[in-house]
Amino acid sequence: MDRETILRKLSAGELSVEEADQLLAQNDQKRGSLYCRVSQKGAISVYGLQRMPVTLYVEQWERLLDFGDEIRKFAEQHAGELKRKNAPGS
Repeated sequence: MDRETILRKLSAGELSVEEADQLLAQNDQKRGSLYCRVSQKGAISVYGLQRMPVTLYVEQWERLLDFGDEIRKFAEQHAGELKRKNAPGS
């Protein structure tokens, strides 16, 4: 549950202050760390990389993960050309 939903439920009286506080604390713990969820269409969504989740079907994740060594090699070969974003958790 995202922050806006928690606050909306709190103001509607659907959550107590203690419950809302606990849910907000859990959300803060997730921030900066990666986690997965199953999307509405049955794909895997990875949260925590950027503002929006990265969502791919399982076959796409398998192909991408199998290609991981090539991505690392490419990044090493082009290190001087690539920019790094100083984001939390990276």
